[in-house]
Amino acid sequence: MLTAEKKKLLSDTARTLRRHIIEMTWKAQSGHPGGSLSIADILAVLYFHEIRFDPKRPKDPDRDRVILSKGHASPALYAALAEAGFFERAELGRLRQIDSVLEGHPCISIPGVDLTTGSLGLGLSAGCGMALAARLQKKEHVRIHVILGDGELNEGQVWEAVMAAAHFKLDHLVAIVDRNRYQNDGATAQIMDLEPVGPRWASFGWNTLVIDGNDLDQVAEALQTARRVEGKPSVIIANTVKGSGVSYLVDKPELHYKAPSTEQKDMAMKELRS
Repeated sequence: MLTAEKKKLLSDTARTLRRHIIEMTWKAQSGHPGGSLSIADILAVLYFHEIRFDPKRPKDPDRDRVILSKGHASPALYAALAEAGFFERAELGRLRQIDSVLEGHPCISIPGVDLTTGSLGLGLSAGCGMALAARLQKKEHVRIHVILGDGELNEGQVWEAVMAAAHFKLDHLVAIVDRNRYQNDGATAQIMDLEPVGPRWASFGWNTLVIDGNDLDQVAEALQTARRVEGKPSVIIANTVKGSGVSYLVDKPELHYKAPSTEQKDMAMKELRS
């Protein structure tokens, strides 16, 4: 369990990430706020409790890796990277501007980004490659974390990577599924039902953990549990709320890629300061 002090720090950090997400997408009038908000707690725990990195050495070969396979949630990743010191917070206000470093989807040229993503389904395959490379280089202390959307699990390439990771016993690879139950066009249950999603991963040979992905204690405990597993990769099925923390966005698939209006932004910022 997290100490009270650490939990408060992570809770405050997650709230800060959510404020950045709302401000960034409002100013850009573009982006995907709902699916960014749902992973704010996961990113807070990863960057400010779990992983090893040095923002002054973003390409350090001994750093842990985070791949945002659901690249449309880039505002959440950028907010975490800025708070972690990879670049100035002021850059967040230039999201998606033509002369900004912060593109609509993560690009490896951005400090702290470990893989260019955007086309769904690719991240876990790349994560397998990174994990295999770490093994060949005798750097299995390097942890590889891949954040996938649940709608992304419709992609066949994901399941090829699931099978490969189990075959090669990549126990330093962790998949985190943002199970917010909505994708671009509606509920995942209506578009391509994923259940029983946990047993499906387990049947491929993965250590499977199911948690509340908006609960900081559960996220931290799951990551620590995965760290102790030997001989198989781990997946964390993180049950989250799409739009978590901002009431007008909660479970609203029609707002998947709709930036907030000024009125909505002001309402959200009030909620996130209360």
